Amino acid sequence: MPGLRQKILILYLADSALDSKVVGWTIYDGTGSENHTTGDSDTPPYKTGMDALRAGWRVIQFPQLIPPYPGAEFSTSFNKHEFIFEQLEETHG
Repeated sequence: MPGLRQKILILYLADSALDSKVVGWTIYDGTGSENHTTGDSDTPPYKTGMDALRAGWRVIQFPQLIPPYPGAEFSTSFNKHEFIFEQLEETHG
């Protein structure tokens, strides 16, 4: 029986613009056709978030833009520019 399954692509970009460089990524495949693991490649699947859009991925979450606290402008923390994309694929069986 055919059904839709979701693939999730998480791209961490250099800044909040979709056309900025990918600096980190992971893929979760609900179709079962691919088996990706975070850090399983040295090359990102796309160079920018715009490249992912052009390949058919849909953005489902933009990062929340939070200004740094005074005095913490140069501290390190989590990557703030996380974009979440999805694709829906039809599966059979």
